[in-house]
Amino acid sequence: MTCINLLPWREARRKEQQRQFFTIAGAAAILMGVIVLYIHMHIGGLIDNQNSRNNYLEKEIALLDKKISEIKTLKTEKKKLLARMNIIQQLQTRRPEIVHMFDDLVRSVPPGIYLTRAQQQDTSVVFEGVAQSNARVSSFMRNLDGSDWYENPRLEVIKAEDSGQVRTSHFVLRVHKAGHGAERTEEKGS
Repeated sequence: MTCINLLPWREARRKEQQRQFFTIAGAAAILMGVIVLYIHMHIGGLIDNQNSRNNYLEKEIALLDKKISEIKTLKTEKKKLLARMNIIQQLQTRRPEIVHMFDDLVRSVPPGIYLTRAQQQDTSVVFEGVAQSNARVSSFMRNLDGSDWYENPRLEVIKAEDSGQVRTSHFVLRVHKAGHGAERTEEKGS
């Protein structure tokens, strides 16, 4: 009988299987390397894209912050200008008030009273003067109370002095300015 040696054929087949295994393993390793490199590059691209978007947003936020600060300064300037305009408007509307107040004061001062000082303090006016008698001071107070431009007269100080034959009274009188004097004048006129 013939003897056939199958060992070299098995050996060749084993070597062929090993070569195929290493080829497939190498191809799989290369494929895995390519996939990992692609994923790394893709994620790096996404990160770069997000970083560029973040930089753009930061620039835009900085521009908006600058505009907001400009708007705030404009608002404060606007408030200051409006306050100035209101003051000017109040002065314009109250400009004839002093004329009316002095005109009314001249009509309210009875004979025998001499005013030495008049000082405005906020919404009140302080009058200092000399009167021939206390009755004239009360007449002055009644006249001021009935005035369109003054209200609530209050006597703060009255001091009588005798100088020889003449007796005089020095007084300090506070009266509030009427906030509706012009309206009262219009009502009387109509």
